[in-house]
Amino acid sequence: MIDKLLKGEAPKRLCAIDASTNSIAYALYINGKPEEFGKFNFEGRDIYEKVGDAARKSLSYFTNIVSADAIVIEHTVFMNSPKTAADLALVQGALLGSAYISGIKTIGKVSPITWQSYIGNKKISKEEKESIIKRYPDKSLSWYKTFERNLRKQRTIDFVEFEYKRSIQDHDVADACGIGHWAVNNWNKAIGVDN
Repeated sequence: MIDKLLKGEAPKRLCAIDASTNSIAYALYINGKPEEFGKFNFEGRDIYEKVGDAARKSLSYFTNIVSADAIVIEHTVFMNSPKTAADLALVQGALLGSAYISGIKTIGKVSPITWQSYIGNKKISKEEKESIIKRYPDKSLSWYKTFERNLRKQRTIDFVEFEYKRSIQDHDVADACGIGHWAVNNWNKAIGVDN
């Protein structure tokens, strides 16, 4: 069973993770602020080779590069594609196993909409959607979805720059910072301990 830190404040060295089927973005929060952040990509011809590469790179990262007391990860949620959700679960399993082997036994989690709402980046409202359609008429449904997704990604980047004075252009790394921000301020919820 995974150990949990005692109820209370977030750990002094907390690593926030935004994992995908192709990469892991991370933000190491030290005393409540993002001090180190970046991203590494996986290589492989199929998901199983990528999972193996994810395990190797994660273990090296947790063992040799970062000295974290705990990690918090964006929880896997059902997406439009069951295959993508299953592949992401495999990657997250490799990542969590590597963290545990390296000595990190406190794991927190958060759903995407929870941390995004916390930083003020809620789903696009009906009014905003109508404004986008009015501003950019006659586009395809796919175009509008992409525009909305990019708008929300930029809002997270803007939040990190405003909150921490950090200029991060990679949206996955910015997401890791957003996850970490939520976890630092909601640690008991991250580890499933009631306040």
